[in-house]
Amino acid sequence: MIPRLRDLLDRPPLTAWDVVDILIVSLLIYEALKLIRGTRAMQMATGFLLVLLLFYLSRAFPLHTVSWLIRNVLAYAAIAAIVLFQSDIRRALSHLGRAPFFRYFAQSQRAEEVIEEVITAAGMLSKARVGAIIVIERLIGLRNYVESGIPLDAAVSYDLLTTVFQPSTPMHDGAVIIVEDRIAAASCFLPLTVNPKLDRDLGTRHRAAIGLTEECDAVAVITSEERGEISLSVRGKIERRLTTDDLRARLQQLMLQRGRTPGEARPAVEADV
Repeated sequence: MIPRLRDLLDRPPLTAWDVVDILIVSLLIYEALKLIRGTRAMQMATGFLLVLLLFYLSRAFPLHTVSWLIRNVLAYAAIAAIVLFQSDIRRALSHLGRAPFFRYFAQSQRAEEVIEEVITAAGMLSKARVGAIIVIERLIGLRNYVESGIPLDAAVSYDLLTTVFQPSTPMHDGAVIIVEDRIAAASCFLPLTVNPKLDRDLGTRHRAAIGLTEECDAVAVITSEERGEISLSVRGKIERRLTTDDLRARLQQLMLQRGRTPGEARPAVEADV
């Protein structure tokens, strides 16, 4: 007992690499617990820990049969874990692939795909004269507005966007908010602008889009139910009567060329405000 205690106390001093090592392991354990929390995997992980505890107890005390049984069972534990936790392992690897470090390399490609899906949806909604607001988050988070709607957490696709805004669906009122490359929520409530200089023919939908972009750097795409026109709101201003090509050029400016100054991005048609 004393030699073991002496070995423990005579360990080399803690270095910066030791701290990094501990932090990485702690982060991995934390992320793993977040992934399995509230799932069947959490219950199975608890059972595995109990079996492991029983194994160490069988070695500390003369429980030879229990020790033999657990040692033979643990030999196949890795294969059993892969079979039982295959869905959770896939989810964990997918979650790791969406981590900020890896998202940086694929950001531009995903942004392009999101832009094309939004443009296609806006064009279809405009032709069908269906009113819609599609908000795209940029640097300032929109969590408060996301929480006001119905959570979706779905991939961005024009099929889903056009379906959400159909008058026959319960989610057509309010806005859809896109966070990164996912539709975070639908039927979200947005603040109305109080700017008295806006055109009187702008309805509640357009005023809500302007009100949101007055408070943050988000981009809002609006389709008009009455006129069937496509509009874009950014920095508290609205650009009206856009074609799909105009919308594509503006969204690429705003989403892919973050380095531009506000004066460099000139709107095609801007409302009097």
